[in-house]
Amino acid sequence: MTATAPLPPGPKLPAVLQTLGFIVSPVRFIDAMRRRYGDIVTFSTSFDSGFVMVFDPDVVKQVFRAPPDRLRAGEANALLGQILGQRSVLLLDGAEHLRHRKLMLPPFHGQRMRAYEQVMREAADREIDAWPVGEPFAVMPSMQALTLDVITRAVFGVEEGERLTELKRRLRAMIMPISRRLGVLILAFSGRRQRGRFAEFHQRKAAADELIYDEIARRRQATDLDQREDVFSLLLQARDEDGQPLTDTELRDELVTLLVAGHETTATGLAWAFDLLTHHPRVLDRLRSSLAAGETDYLDAVVKETLRVRPVIPGIGRVVRGGSFAIGGWEIPEGVEINPSIALIHRRGDRYPQPLEFRPERFLGDDAPDTYTWIPFGGGTRRCLGASFATFEMATVIRTVLERCEIRPASRRPARMERRGITIVPRDGGRIVLMQRRPAAEPVAATTPVGVP
Repeated sequence: MTATAPLPPGPKLPAVLQTLGFIVSPVRFIDAMRRRYGDIVTFSTSFDSGFVMVFDPDVVKQVFRAPPDRLRAGEANALLGQILGQRSVLLLDGAEHLRHRKLMLPPFHGQRMRAYEQVMREAADREIDAWPVGEPFAVMPSMQALTLDVITRAVFGVEEGERLTELKRRLRAMIMPISRRLGVLILAFSGRRQRGRFAEFHQRKAAADELIYDEIARRRQATDLDQREDVFSLLLQARDEDGQPLTDTELRDELVTLLVAGHETTATGLAWAFDLLTHHPRVLDRLRSSLAAGETDYLDAVVKETLRVRPVIPGIGRVVRGGSFAIGGWEIPEGVEINPSIALIHRRGDRYPQPLEFRPERFLGDDAPDTYTWIPFGGGTRRCLGASFATFEMATVIRTVLERCEIRPASRRPARMERRGITIVPRDGGRIVLMQRRPAAEPVAATTPVGVP
């Protein structure tokens, strides 16, 4: 960081204490600092000696609309490079980022989502069939298994058998730091330490990479690529403007990126959805009624409100380059990271009346939140490629569960939020009770995806 201008005000606490605040109780800690210092606050942690968080949607608009060479998201995501690899679309900036994004967009077009619906429903049915009846259980592990199943089938395109089982095991082991409370420390220091947990992480990554590269080699020899609909096969056939395909390294990094972006995060969103629905019977009853009437608007709103009130990822980052960058009356020096706070923007009372209440109705009608007040997937040219996939999967799983199950909460109050790795999860795993289970429906033709343009 080459700061040449004063940064916005912020806490004077030692960096280690601020780090603990972000790990132990991020939303509460950040909100306290926002109330004390305003809508633009400077923090300092053990990982970054000075970064700026913003909480005003008007400032967020400036960030999302900034030229990508001025505010670099890839540089801000460098910590994830230990898992994703350096050729991941999340770590690239400039022309390389644009090239990868264009190559990866077609598999996530709205029409493509229809090909994955049955995979999602079948994965949900398998998990539902394993749920205990009449006993409290944490739904989070079940959702993790479900979303991993969907990723390995819909994205990796690996069929039944030992290979699928082994791929799931190795992938899950590799991305362990994403879901562990102190996993971010493994990501931060694994490049410098090769003992204990750090060595174990590298071994797990190598084991997963071995299988991924073997699958790439096998798939390149396949004669039916043009008949397959999994994302992996579509990426193998993709060509850029110069007619060049993705290399093996680029394919590996993008497949792991899709795994990280679409597995743990979507599982967490689903766990929060069931925790919130069971604790809000009015919403659950209205959702059941709307689905029974063949309507999907309220289901779409439930997904969006879940991601608003319980954002899985608390914030996003951009690193200033090319000179200082002006936001909200401040000149942010080159090298400083700007972080729009997803969690706190979603809690603004001036944009969301009674912001802590779970009210899907906010997303119905002409005055629904815009792309600068509802930002669970980021925004601008860096908006998450898999946003439509994630919301469609959440809607499909919720609909499948409600068609087959009568569910109740296992506790009087919704689960408390807890930071684990890069996500905010239900502390108790989202405990629910399955009161009754109905048989799975016969496979039907895919319907129009919810939340997909």
